[in-house]
Amino acid sequence: MTVYIIADVKVTDEAWVPAYAAAVHDLVHEHGGKYLARSGNVKTLEGTPLETTLIALLEFPSAEAAEAFVNDPRYAPHAQARRDGSESRFQLIDDTDLAGTIPYLGKG
Repeated sequence: MTVYIIADVKVTDEAWVPAYAAAVHDLVHEHGGKYLARSGNVKTLEGTPLETTLIALLEFPSAEAAEAFVNDPRYAPHAQARRDGSESRFQLIDDTDLAGTIPYLGKG
């Protein structure tokens, strides 16, 4: 089942960003994932804006693949650099519809 990681990041120290951007894409790809977006063009359309400066949306073929990426020892130093230089959260969601009314999504 396809899953997505939504990475919501407020960069507090940009020092980690160049190395992270250069290296992490390949690790994502090695785990069967791909970036659908990695953008600082964040516009709140409804609700109270968060202090987000970057949102990345990544697609993986399974929760296991996404978790393997996040837990890859080669990713650990990049993850730590991100944590040290940002406030961030990674959320994992699947491709289901909780209400079960969208025919092209599985019932959640």
